[in-house]
Amino acid sequence: MQWYIEPGRIYIKDNNDIVIAKLTYKEAEDGSMCIDQTIVDPSLSGQGIAGELVEEAIRQILQGGRKVSATCPYAVRWMTEHADKMEQLKAQAGGLTVKLYEEDAYLQEFDACVVRCEQVKKLWHIALDQSAFYPEGGGQPGDKGVLLLEDGSSVSVLDTHEKEGIVWHYADQPLEPGTKVHGKIDWQHRFDLMQNHSGEHIVSGLIHREYGYDNVGFHMGSDFITIDLNGDLTMEQLAHIEQLANEIVWKDEAVQIKVYTEEEVKAVEYRSKKEPHGMVRIVTFPGADTCACCGTHVATTGQIGLIKLFSCQRFHEGVRIELLCGRRALEYMNKIWEQNREVSMALSAKPLETGTAVNRMKENEARAKYRVVELEQQKIRSFAEAVSGEGNLLVFAQALTPDWVAKLTADVIERRKGICVVFSGDDETGYKYAAGMEGGDLKAFVKDLNAALGGRGGGRPYFVQGSLTAAKKEICAYFQGLQEKFESVEYQ
Repeated sequence: MQWYIEPGRIYIKDNNDIVIAKLTYKEAEDGSMCIDQTIVDPSLSGQGIAGELVEEAIRQILQGGRKVSATCPYAVRWMTEHADKMEQLKAQAGGLTVKLYEEDAYLQEFDACVVRCEQVKKLWHIALDQSAFYPEGGGQPGDKGVLLLEDGSSVSVLDTHEKEGIVWHYADQPLEPGTKVHGKIDWQHRFDLMQNHSGEHIVSGLIHREYGYDNVGFHMGSDFITIDLNGDLTMEQLAHIEQLANEIVWKDEAVQIKVYTEEEVKAVEYRSKKEPHGMVRIVTFPGADTCACCGTHVATTGQIGLIKLFSCQRFHEGVRIELLCGRRALEYMNKIWEQNREVSMALSAKPLETGTAVNRMKENEARAKYRVVELEQQKIRSFAEAVSGEGNLLVFAQALTPDWVAKLTADVIERRKGICVVFSGDDETGYKYAAGMEGGDLKAFVKDLNAALGGRGGGRPYFVQGSLTAAKKEICAYFQGLQEKFESVEYQ
């Protein structure tokens, strides 16, 4: 067969020079080029020839800078059923990137040609005539991967963004316009995003259906996926949504994607944060969600694998949910299981009884701490009784907290007239201290102490707490040099 393209018509001849298919178009009153006739020999029925004629006619018309319309029933139907293809043809005619991921989210490799390359800071932004790399948008991060050249070398694509219909590939090296490349996306990264994006659809749709709340924010982070809602959820409601979401996964139904005109979509019930303009892409997860979305999704719900909701916290006027789906959910749950296994072994408890074992351990620890406090208080009282009487007292105690240093000082000055100063610490990290005197004024005493030993502190006139950096030997020498005599003792 031989194709012939002429102004206003496209036709095909067989080997006998007989026309076996033809299409005609002409200018309409609104200025568009209207496809008015498509004729194909019955012997070619079912071979897709009519569709190829319409596609080629549309390509020719758009490249000529004209709008396309149709009165031929077949052409009207083809244009309606192939809305994605129409967008691609328009993109090609307008110098925009043909978005291959919209037609096939599972396309991992493709051939393309570099059309532009611009250096921005330390990276090069590369535009291709067509691309399977999904650009960041709608809460979904951009794709990563490589562009392979004919000589065997490669350029790494570190991120992908879209601006004014052009998909820019952020690369570590430049490429000359006209260079032929073979693109390969990082499939594990992409499929992870597809699983989590699809799971978010199901969760958001079910929450909207069950409780009427809207998804007002969505982010796919490196650790968790987050959904922000404009209403409150209890943990019981969250568990209910998780159960429903995984039941949708288990049904393994096909995810439906349809493209509507701005007028057609008015008859469709769907979720959207924005008013639709132009062609509207509607994604449906049967039994869970129908939403306007330009992202990439799994083909069937079963490919999500697992949906796990981890937390629900207050956020602005509603709540923020953290979730994971698919591979990432499995990997995170495996880490949790490993942690639980270690706890199980450490506590000699069964894996499903670690919570009870930890609570029991905490109760035992609380009782032990209470007993330790009782014993320390008894020890302090006994020490204070032993040093009761009169005279200034210098005390060195081992490894007491500031609170216990204060308690020891307070108990001593209740039973002994004079100044009591208690130090606890070591030469390497310094010393905490407390100084007290029943009814006394220690301002001048503490000021001189801090100045001489590199200390700081404060409190009431009769009771001061602080810290200093001097060594024990220096502290002892300082007190030995004072006019007021201090008896020195150890608190063991």
